[in-house]
Amino acid sequence: MARLFSSSPERPVSTYTKGCPVGNPLSPETIVYNIRAATDPRISPDGTTIVYALAGIDPQTKRPGSQLWVCDIDGGNARRITWSGNANGSPRWSPDGRQLLFLSDRNGRSSICLLPVQGGEARELLGYPGPVADLAWSPDGAQIVFTAPVDPDTPEGSPPAPGAAPAVRVTSRLDYKQDMRGWVNNTRMQVFIVDVASGERRQLTSEANDHSMPAISPDGTAIAYSVGAGDNLHNRLVLQDLASGETREVIAPGRVGVFSWSPEGGRIIVASDPEMTAQPDFYVIDAATGAVRQITDDLAIMPGSIFPLLAPPEPPVWLDERQVLFLGGRAGANGLYVVDSESGSVEPVHRMQAMLGGLSLDAEKRVVVTSSSGFTSFGELVVYDSQSGVSRTVTALNAETFAAQPPADGERFVVDRGDFEIEAWLLHPPDFDPAKQYPVVMDIHGGPQGAYGPFFLGWQQVLATNGFLVIAANPRGSATYGRRFTQQVVGDWGGEDYRDLLAVFDAVLQRPYADATRTGIFGYSYGGYMTSWMLGQTDRFQACVCGAPPFDFESMYGTSDMGVYGAAHWGGKPHEAAEAYAQRSPSGFAHRCTTPTLIIQGEADERCPVGQAEQMFTILKQAGCEVELARYPGGNHLFPFIGLPEHRVDVHQRILDWFTRHLR
Repeated sequence: MARLFSSSPERPVSTYTKGCPVGNPLSPETIVYNIRAATDPRISPDGTTIVYALAGIDPQTKRPGSQLWVCDIDGGNARRITWSGNANGSPRWSPDGRQLLFLSDRNGRSSICLLPVQGGEARELLGYPGPVADLAWSPDGAQIVFTAPVDPDTPEGSPPAPGAAPAVRVTSRLDYKQDMRGWVNNTRMQVFIVDVASGERRQLTSEANDHSMPAISPDGTAIAYSVGAGDNLHNRLVLQDLASGETREVIAPGRVGVFSWSPEGGRIIVASDPEMTAQPDFYVIDAATGAVRQITDDLAIMPGSIFPLLAPPEPPVWLDERQVLFLGGRAGANGLYVVDSESGSVEPVHRMQAMLGGLSLDAEKRVVVTSSSGFTSFGELVVYDSQSGVSRTVTALNAETFAAQPPADGERFVVDRGDFEIEAWLLHPPDFDPAKQYPVVMDIHGGPQGAYGPFFLGWQQVLATNGFLVIAANPRGSATYGRRFTQQVVGDWGGEDYRDLLAVFDAVLQRPYADATRTGIFGYSYGGYMTSWMLGQTDRFQACVCGAPPFDFESMYGTSDMGVYGAAHWGGKPHEAAEAYAQRSPSGFAHRCTTPTLIIQGEADERCPVGQAEQMFTILKQAGCEVELARYPGGNHLFPFIGLPEHRVDVHQRILDWFTRHLR
């Protein structure tokens, strides 16, 4: 079959101009308040116009906000199109290209709005008291689907009586809380459908589990969506007949990812991980019979963005009845790939040394629009032309900021560890001089099935532009390297992954400009685990910053919103594998620590709860170690990225100050 998309070589995506003046490091305030991003970009069906949400911090309110902008396909004629409300986002072109659907916080609630493209005011189609997500058109443009929370115990529009005592919270379910949402109990995301002409709303689902990613079939008779399984871990794919309401499960509980209907509606392609290996494969479902066929085996590419928690899931796009385009991560970087729905063969279309967010094509399936962040660029629109194989960055949203305060670039290197090569990057200060010596900080990613790569990360940039060498590595267990690599960490946290990181660290210290007497480690989430583990295993670091650490696996099992995940890693529940839980928990070794340590923790973190940080602080304090605990009220697990701007500035400044105090 002829290729619809031609392959093209790797091209770095950057808006940073070499030769900019140096000596003006990126400050935490600049990182948080001055950098903007084009998010959720969508190209019009005719391929002429891009709409996107320009996200940043409002200079007057000091609070996050976003407004919709449009520009021509080459980035020209950019103009703002929303003015009411602080948060306008999730833009979606109608199938005929005549209207823009979007979400807004105008009117003090979640508003689903429609804006005529040819001019006129936006109108609210529907208002909802809770957060709305997964906004999508039906293929004929007559209906809209979305998800929103429904509390069966509190009917819509019935707030508690003024002055009443807070209601007693009683649960009988395992997944009664979720990070970023807190106590949810039976409040679950349900699927709704709205008639565009009348505004009439109908709730399609009622099962007491979370529903997400609804997608209506091309003929408009059925809808597919993901449904949780009551443990914050597993989910399944369900098809529902829109006329009768009849449902049937087509993918059994596992980890169901992105999916999409074929153009004629007879099949669905889905990225699924039934064994919970953290590496999905592609499956094709016959929509009529429910037959499922696995088409890839040990897919070496992770479908979606490198940071899926910070970028919405993007369904794959059928180019015809056989070829399917998808956004994927490989070796720490995103790119465009095509999978053959018959043979399962996968070919790269366009690799980018960057992290991408968004995947939007015109009706002719020729032009792709996405948002890109590299080491020296952030949140810029990129347009890829499939016929020429060329991509272009068409915005320069942060060019002025980065001209005044140049970001640090990164150098890729590889360390041989026998069975595997460990990929890593070293960020240098913009005014790097190899004749000088620099303090070294190793930053360890979360997960463990996360990944670092050639993309902009605030705390790395703050450190590097302030005179530190910063290491970002992908030890075994990291995503984007295939299932065998990813599974190496199961049951072995603090084993070969730890040795991988030390090998990368040692390789950097062989360089004459790396000062082996001034070294530090930093990590968040799983990275926080690894830093707290290292503190009890070695005294070779002079400073440590540890964020949201999984510190004691037994207590975390019963207190984290995903604590039961531990059973898959340690061979059973705590009473079934007590020795494994104890042997791999930093809590049993941290009393050895002599390294000055700063602990960073969000108080509303349900993923790595505050009690983990409290235990670590207590043990280090009693051991006589220099230690500080910084707690952020209301901070969830992602607060350093999406929390209160004041808290985000403080996190970056506190990290910089700690390493400056101990390593400069």
